[in-house]
Amino acid sequence: MAYIIDKDACTACGACIDECPVEAINEGDDFYTITADECTDCGACADVCPVEAISPED
Repeated sequence: MAYIIDKDACTACGACIDECPVEAINEGDDFYTITADECTDCGACADVCPVEAISPED
């Protein structure tokens, strides 16, 4: 199960980018996204998100 970023909660701070060991996080215009096929479900990005915008996909 991949992690997802809530686009409404994401502040595009960039804290998650360097934490992803497989570089599955991509910068958008106003928020970041996670490529589900690349995500290894490690949760490192969720641990550093200051606004708790990242969670496991349902």
